[in-house]
Amino acid sequence: MSIVTVQLGQCGNQVGHELFDILCSDAHEGQRKVYSTASRERFFHRTAHGELVARAVLIDMEPKVINQSVSRAAKCGRWRYGDTSHFSQKQGCGNNWANGFCVHGPRHRDVVEELVRREVERCDRLAGFMAMMSVAGGTGSGVGTYVTQCLRDVYPKSFILNHLTWPYGTGEVIVQNYNSVLTLAHLYQLSDAILVHENDTVHRICSQLLNIKHISFSDVNGVIAHQLGSVLQPALSADSYGVYSRNPLGSFEDPALYTSWLSSQEAFNSWKSPVPFNKYEKCVTLVSNSQALLRPLDHMVGKAWNMFASRAYIHQYIKFGISEEDFLDSFTSLEQVISSYKQLR
Repeated sequence: MSIVTVQLGQCGNQVGHELFDILCSDAHEGQRKVYSTASRERFFHRTAHGELVARAVLIDMEPKVINQSVSRAAKCGRWRYGDTSHFSQKQGCGNNWANGFCVHGPRHRDVVEELVRREVERCDRLAGFMAMMSVAGGTGSGVGTYVTQCLRDVYPKSFILNHLTWPYGTGEVIVQNYNSVLTLAHLYQLSDAILVHENDTVHRICSQLLNIKHISFSDVNGVIAHQLGSVLQPALSADSYGVYSRNPLGSFEDPALYTSWLSSQEAFNSWKSPVPFNKYEKCVTLVSNSQALLRPLDHMVGKAWNMFASRAYIHQYIKFGISEEDFLDSFTSLEQVISSYKQLR
């Protein structure tokens, strides 16, 4: 089953490129025909000339990062992006969620939906969508949320996974907490599953585990891509009899993982693959619905609320169509999420 990836904004496009590069390299490693075939079918389609083309749509309101991603993929010689699978404009969203969600998203809805439709029609069997984006900026968060809403409207029965990159706690954008609150509150209603990578946590991995002295965004993106790839690559269940049959997105939908009577020890699915991943002979990745994100989420909502109480920068959102009631609804939604996660045991 195939996954259509939608890369949104600077962060989503940079992480997406790293992910496809790892996936392609992994699928080429060694004599692993069944595994490699399953991986390629999941993430790539082949042209008449045998080229591997990523099942991806690239979206940004500025062309620079998309041009870089397309060029880098083409130069590597192993895979590339589709010639007409990307869309950009000459003016960004100015790190304003409302500008992305209320203006740029609706303005370009038709062309984005057409790009996605083409990728969907290239799939023999669609497993679902993965939207990759940051929660802090304007295009990734604002346009990304709008595009997710469009996917839910057009493909109501398809699984939608949102991969979110959480900003550094020290701050990258002055209004990043507003953007994050609005993004998370909306996606909580739209998405089937949300996977989050915190930049601060990944940065510590680069420093303490990988011993990288001068850490770049490329290093951070590489770690995120490795962890994502290890979750999404083909794997075997205990009763699959050697067939890579797992739907990597739909596995999050297994109702057995969420029943109220199931003990925490049993609410666990294990998938294995007999081959190395990304040059690691042995590799384990855990995806957990836990309280790990509770502290940064609570901290982010608190800072956003303090800014809102003093009406800082509110006018910049109102002028693009977001009301104070929209903010209050988003705060209420996330405070309910925080309360629920505090009750997890």
